[in-house]
Amino acid sequence: MKPAEYRAMSDEQLELTLKDLVKNLFHLRFQSATDRLETPSEIRKAKREIARIKTIIRERQLAAQKAAAGQGA
Repeated sequence: MKPAEYRAMSDEQLELTLKDLVKNLFHLRFQSATDRLETPSEIRKAKREIARIKTIIRERQLAAQKAAAGQGA
Protein backbone atom coordinates (compact mmCIF):
# COMPACT_ATOMS: atom_id res chain seq x y z
CA MET A 1 0.00 0.00 0.00
CA LYS A 2 1.02 3.55 -0.51
CA PRO A 3 1.35 6.05 2.34
CA ALA A 4 -1.62 8.04 1.02
CA GLU A 5 -3.82 4.98 1.39
CA TYR A 6 -2.66 4.52 4.98
CA ARG A 7 -3.33 8.18 5.75
CA ALA A 8 -6.91 7.75 4.55
CA MET A 9 -7.48 5.03 7.17
CA SER A 10 -8.82 5.66 10.64
CA ASP A 11 -6.69 5.10 13.73
CA GLU A 12 -8.44 1.80 14.47
CA GLN A 13 -7.87 0.53 10.94
CA LEU A 14 -4.20 1.47 11.15
CA GLU A 15 -3.81 -0.40 14.43
CA LEU A 16 -5.45 -3.52 12.99
CA THR A 17 -3.32 -3.36 9.86
CA LEU A 18 -0.21 -2.94 12.00
CA LYS A 19 -1.12 -6.01 14.06
CA ASP A 20 -1.65 -8.05 10.90
CA LEU A 21 1.68 -6.96 9.45
CA VAL A 22 3.57 -7.73 12.66
CA LYS A 23 1.96 -11.17 12.74
CA ASN A 24 2.87 -11.69 9.08
CA LEU A 25 6.47 -10.64 9.76
CA PHE A 26 6.65 -13.19 12.57
CA HIS A 27 5.50 -15.93 10.22
CA LEU A 28 7.98 -14.83 7.56
CA ARG A 29 10.82 -14.94 10.07
CA PHE A 30 9.69 -18.37 11.21
CA GLN A 31 9.68 -19.61 7.61
CA SER A 32 13.10 -18.10 7.09
CA ALA A 33 14.47 -19.94 10.12
CA THR A 34 13.09 -23.25 8.86
CA ASP A 35 14.41 -22.64 5.32
CA ARG A 36 10.97 -22.56 3.73
CA LEU A 37 10.88 -18.90 2.71
CA GLU A 38 10.41 -18.58 -1.05
CA THR A 39 11.09 -14.87 -1.42
CA PRO A 40 13.49 -13.36 1.13
CA SER A 41 12.56 -9.84 0.02
CA GLU A 42 9.15 -10.28 1.67
CA ILE A 43 10.75 -9.72 5.09
CA ARG A 44 12.15 -6.36 4.00
CA LYS A 45 8.82 -5.35 2.45
CA ALA A 46 6.95 -6.25 5.63
CA LYS A 47 9.39 -4.23 7.77
CA ARG A 48 8.96 -1.20 5.53
CA GLU A 49 5.17 -1.41 5.66
CA ILE A 50 5.33 -1.59 9.45
CA ALA A 51 7.62 1.45 9.51
CA ARG A 52 5.24 3.38 7.25
CA ILE A 53 2.28 2.71 9.50
CA LYS A 54 4.21 3.56 12.67
CA THR A 55 5.37 6.81 11.08
CA ILE A 56 1.81 7.82 10.19
CA ILE A 57 0.59 6.95 13.70
CA ARG A 58 3.38 9.07 15.20
CA GLU A 59 2.59 11.97 12.86
CA ARG A 60 -1.01 11.90 14.07
CA GLN A 61 0.10 11.82 17.71
CA LEU A 62 2.35 14.83 17.20
CA ALA A 63 -0.39 16.71 15.35
CA ALA A 64 -2.80 16.04 18.20
CA GLN A 65 -0.26 17.25 20.76
CA LYS A 66 0.40 20.37 18.74
CA ALA A 67 -3.32 21.09 18.41
CA ALA A 68 -3.84 20.56 22.15
CA ALA A 69 -0.92 22.86 22.97
CA GLY A 70 -2.26 25.50 20.59
CA GLN A 71 -5.70 25.46 22.20
CA GLY A 72 -4.29 25.65 25.72
CA ALA A 73 -2.45 28.90 25.05
